Amino acid sequence: MAEITAQLVKQLRERTGAGMMECKSALQEAQGDLAQAEVVLRKRGLASAAKRSARATRQGIIGSYIHPGAQLGVLVEVNCESDFVARTREFQQLVHDIAMQIAAADPQFLRKEDVTPAVLDREREIQRARALAEGKSEKVVDRIVEGRLGKFYEEVCLYEQPFIKDNTITVRQLIANQIHKTGENITVSRMARFKVGDLSAADKTAAAE
Repeated sequence: MAEITAQLVKQLRERTGAGMMECKSALQEAQGDLAQAEVVLRKRGLASAAKRSARATRQGIIGSYIHPGAQLGVLVEVNCESDFVARTREFQQLVHDIAMQIAAADPQFLRKEDVTPAVLDREREIQRARALAEGKSEKVVDRIVEGRLGKFYEEVCLYEQPFIKDNTITVRQLIANQIHKTGENITVSRMARFKVGDLSAADKTAAAE
């Protein structure tokens, strides 16, 4: 098995356009084989998805989900490149699944990049204090904090959450798989989650936007 170096990860990223973590994961699965790792990414739909990520998405639909009992509801806007794809059963199923994900997992943000500096700084402080209370040395605390932020992103960011119907993939990978199938870029642009009696719903909606 070849050593998975930063240079190898960079090479795969340049060849596929996939993210650093996805490239590293694919290389680990392929035991360091660059060509096989590219195949792994293609199977996951990530290589083609990354290449299409810059393309404009001005079509799409607004999906909804009302949980039985009508105490919890979600609206979500999912965009694609053409009206043709927006009208397909597969795309509409994706939107429905994403709406259900938002209802079940209550994400506060769409992507990692959307987490506000104030929220991120507060979480870093919490995890730093926690690590120090556990007796971790100052030398490793920062590394531990960054590692724990990954779990934080999984909890609060829609794209990073494990998909509720298949927790072996993330919502990001779910969307990437659909991008691979349709040949079009697909993005989630807005979401709103409403729960009866939850007065903070408006604040959560504003944060998501």
